[in-house]
Amino acid sequence: MGAASSGFLHSGGDVDGGTVYVAFSGVQAALSVAGASAVTSGADVFAPVELRGDAAGARVFPQLAAAEPDAGAGDGDSVAVQALALRCFVKLCGSPEFQMLLNQIKGKEVVFTGHSLGGAIAALAALHYLCISSSSSASAPVPPVLCVTFGSPLLGNEALSRAILRERWGGSFCHVVSQHDVVPRLLFCPLDAVPVRIIVGMQLQQRLGCTRHACAVSVRVAESEQEALRQLIQAHIRSVAMEQKLAAPETRGGSPYRPFGTYVLCSLDGAACVDSLTAAVQMLYATFAARCVPGSVTSLEAAHSCYGDLVLKMPQQLLFKRRPHTIDAPVMVFNSNYDAGISLALEASGIHGEATEGTTARHWLKASKRAGRSPSLNCAGLSTRLGKITPSRAQIEWYKASFDADMGYYDAFKLQRSTKKFHHANMCRHKLAQFWDGVLSMLDNSQLPHDFHRRAKWVNAARFYQLLVEPLDIADYHRNNLHRTRGSYISHGRERRYELFDKWWKERDAFAGKGDTSTTANRSRSKYAGLTQDPCFWARVEEARELTERVKVEHDVASLAMKLGSLREFEHYSGELVESKEVSIDVLAPQSSYTLWVEEWKELKLKDEIKTASLFQL
Repeated sequence: MGAASSGFLHSGGDVDGGTVYVAFSGVQAALSVAGASAVTSGADVFAPVELRGDAAGARVFPQLAAAEPDAGAGDGDSVAVQALALRCFVKLCGSPEFQMLLNQIKGKEVVFTGHSLGGAIAALAALHYLCISSSSSASAPVPPVLCVTFGSPLLGNEALSRAILRERWGGSFCHVVSQHDVVPRLLFCPLDAVPVRIIVGMQLQQRLGCTRHACAVSVRVAESEQEALRQLIQAHIRSVAMEQKLAAPETRGGSPYRPFGTYVLCSLDGAACVDSLTAAVQMLYATFAARCVPGSVTSLEAAHSCYGDLVLKMPQQLLFKRRPHTIDAPVMVFNSNYDAGISLALEASGIHGEATEGTTARHWLKASKRAGRSPSLNCAGLSTRLGKITPSRAQIEWYKASFDADMGYYDAFKLQRSTKKFHHANMCRHKLAQFWDGVLSMLDNSQLPHDFHRRAKWVNAARFYQLLVEPLDIADYHRNNLHRTRGSYISHGRERRYELFDKWWKERDAFAGKGDTSTTANRSRSKYAGLTQDPCFWARVEEARELTERVKVEHDVASLAMKLGSLREFEHYSGELVESKEVSIDVLAPQSSYTLWVEEWKELKLKDEIKTASLFQL
């Protein structure tokens, strides 16, 4: 058992393979605010801090800091987390006690947990552990990690939520929220309207005894002030919920904070679970808005400290045989058991049939169920769809074979030889791109198994698609002269899917088993590859041809020497590929761009040799 003075406790893991439990306290975070000369505004305490550059947060969370802003999914913001939790965790992370804990739990199953501000710190600890575990050794899978928070305030912005989904860490976070608790919903409000003294006071009341700081901050909130706070939260979380119903809201007001992970919404009648982030916001609003009449609502402090009782009652609720208590329950039971189950889930979360929010909540629970279809079923469905698009892939293979003996399919596509064949191949190229972009979208939204990118079937299928189709994308890029307006294809023109498929292919050996020696890198070829093994080979050829033309008119000696050096490097690289037969036969076609470059390079070298010889004679 660890020492509580460090801000966390831990137990378990004594036996090999045992689970380690680590609990975090938010008292130190609350004391840091309460001990200030004056209690500052919420905009100062909970301001979002971006994880980028050389900031301490970027060093603690390298994967999250490296996540590029997604302009297509929002406003292009960088990943950011709330200042109070980040400041406290960075301080904790630098302590010898916490570093000792990280060494002890390395490679073990870990459960992080915390209440209130401690829950936010626990989530940051889990993210840090996931970051260091996934980056420390590519050959070992990340150990199971679970973070369970109770009444925790929101932690990060929408960019953080997307980054967690991209890393496929969403299933590691479970947030337990009671129906009347204001703290998990408070940061939906504009930050300057957040009453810091209330959230800090409730955190300090969790301590045994009342310290000087607690007495200074934790004053009892009047009933009228409590109700005003509830109305403020309800209004702003409703605005966020309404924003989410719009396909593209013109403005995003209020707070930048958004949820991530799975939410368990609790009431005295049970609990309902949602793992769709949109549904989580809607249910956080609906359960809070469906509370009892204001006069009978429990105090803010009681609603925030009730999690122990709720957790103890959850197993008892599961044992009860229950029926919906709504008026139209018999109709729903006869029409659909699924609808009856939705009604039970609504009642378990505290929304009863007479609540005006019931219809909206029912819709979002159903939407969450549809979006939360089993990842394994989604994967099976993808396999069927992969079979259906195989003819498109076969058409491009046929297109390639028809030009192998002449100029190769890269140059044929670039020059649009045989218009009918070109249009057919181009249509198949777009169909395949649409399919694989859809796969990555499902993967980003955690709709596929967490190890999908490690499964040999999909890694190999993605690699084959990339080697076959990316040359056509390169040809299209250069045919439209985008290399002149945007820049090099490799640095400015590649689609995200190709970069991800490169990563999957490079990581395949790490998960194939220690004794696997079946990769093509360990075998010598007796004949040319069916597809060129460098997907960007033709982009390199185009750069070499353009560089060759520049050399012909270059007069600066230093610049000329640098360009010739680059060409010699490509000559060596491409020669090794050809010699090891890592290229397809179309690369060596009589009229291919590579064959033409080889001839141009020979002439250029001959001229250079003649020029050098004449200088020596002089």
